[in-house]
Amino acid sequence: MADHAHHGEIDKVTGTATTGHEWDGIQELNTPLPRWWIWTFYATIIWSIGYFIVYPAWPLMNGYTRGLFGYSSRAELDVDLAKLNQVRGEKMQALATASLEEIEKNPALLALARAKGKVVFGDNCAPCHGSGAAGGKGFPNLNDDDWLWGGSLEQIEKTIKYGARSGNDEGHMGNMLAFGKDGTLTKDQIVQVANFVRSLSGQSTRPGVDLAAGKQIFAENCVACHGEDAKGNPELGAPNLTDKIWLYGGDEATIIETITNGRGGVMPAWIGRLDPTTIKAMAVYVHSLGGGK
Repeated sequence: MADHAHHGEIDKVTGTATTGHEWDGIQELNTPLPRWWIWTFYATIIWSIGYFIVYPAWPLMNGYTRGLFGYSSRAELDVDLAKLNQVRGEKMQALATASLEEIEKNPALLALARAKGKVVFGDNCAPCHGSGAAGGKGFPNLNDDDWLWGGSLEQIEKTIKYGARSGNDEGHMGNMLAFGKDGTLTKDQIVQVANFVRSLSGQSTRPGVDLAAGKQIFAENCVACHGEDAKGNPELGAPNLTDKIWLYGGDEATIIETITNGRGGVMPAWIGRLDPTTIKAMAVYVHSLGGGK
C-alpha cells in the first residue's frame, strides 16, 4: 500500500478536489463538513463550558465542583419527601407512634405500613431477597415460616435494625463453624455427619455411610447450636435441620462444604440508613408476607 500526494487534483467522476491521500488507487475527496454542523459543534462546546460553571460537574478529591446554581438532585429529593410527609401528615404520625401490634390490628395503619414497607423493600431489600421476597442461595426466603433469627414482629424489626454479623454491636452474632478447616473433624467424619443431617429431614443417604457414627459426631459437635432435636436456635441463628428448607442447599456436597468451611452471611444494619417509622413499616410488611410468627 502506498500514500501518494495528489493534492489539488480534481476527481473525474464527481468533479470534487482531492485531499492528496490515496490508498491502493482509492483517493480521498475533499468534502468539508457543512458550516451549520461546524457551528453547532462549537455551540455545544460553549454550552458545556457554561454547564461546568453553573452546575455540579467535576469530581474532586473530597467532593465535587458545586456550580454557581448549587443544584443538587439529592436536595430536590429531600424537598419532595418533606412535601410528601406533609401531605401524609397525621397518617404518618399515627404510624410513628403506634406499636407494631397496634399497627397490625388497625386495618388503615396496616394498609399504610404495608404500602410503605413494600416500596422501601423494593428499593433496599429486593437486591438480596428478591422482588417477591422469595430469597435465593444464601439469602433467606421471607415468605415461609423458617426464620434464622426469629419471625415475630419484634424479632424481625430487630434484625432489620441491627442486621446479622453487620458490625453493629446490637446485631445478631454467631457463625457456622468450619469443622473441617480448623481440623475438628476429618473428611470421613464430615461425610458421616452430613449424611446423618440429611437423614434428619428424611432425605436419602449415601450407601455404606455409618449414620450411627454421624449421630455421635452430631451430638458431640452440633447440638450446642442446633439443639438435641436439631430444630435450631434463633438466639444463635442456627437453622432447623429437620425441615427441608436450606439456605445454601441440602444436597450432600453442599452440606459437606458447609460443615467443612462454615458459613457467615451478612445482613446489613439499616438503623441510621432508614428512619424508625420506615423500619417499623418494613417489619410489618415482612411479617405480613405469610411466614411471620
